[in-house]
Formats: sequence, C-alpha cells, structure tokens
Amino acid sequence: MPDTVLLCYCNCPEATSAQAIAEALVGERLAACVNRLPGVRSTYRWQGEVTTDSEELLLIKTTAGRFEMLKARLLQLHPYDLPELLAVPVVHGHDAYLDWVRANAAG
Repeated sequence: MPDTVLLCYCNCPEATSAQAIAEALVGERLAACVNRLPGVRSTYRWQGEVTTDSEELLLIKTTAGRFEMLKARLLQLHPYDLPELLAVPVVHGHDAYLDWVRANAAG
C-alpha cells in the first residue's frame, strides 16, 4: 500500500553528512521527519576486515509510495559506497501522527 508509513534506518559516518541528508529528504518531501542519533557504535565486516566505527543513525519517517524516490536520493547524497537503508512498515501507531507523516511526505 502506498500510504503505509515506513520507519527507515540509515547510518552516516558523521554529523555533516547526516544533517545534509536529513535536510534534503525533508526539504524535498521524501520524508516527513528525520531524527538524528549521534554516538552509535557499529561493528561490521567490510572488505574482509571486522571494523568498529562511530556513526550517526538516521530514523526516517516516510511512506511506501515515496520509498523508491527517497532511496534514489539517499544513494546520491550518502558518502558510503554501500549505505545502509532498511525500511520497516509501521503496523501500529498514533493515528494522528501517522496521518501527519503521510501528509508531509506527499509528492
């Protein structure tokens, strides 16, 4: 369903890129809101090595109908070769808030 609200997760390497992505996604109405959570420590395997880095987590609220455009824009802006982008459908929530997300992530 195109009006299903999604909560998307994306990590950024630092505050500057996180802010630029957040402002672009909200400014272009691809997302209604983006929360930035600094101080995330991520441990992962990259190019055969186990690495731990500090990152900033973005919590992006959008709709299923806007997801493909959001993904394309995020991939343009993100500094990583392989950015994380995971979308989880919101099954339950405050109806008025979910309506607000739908209205503010409208094309």
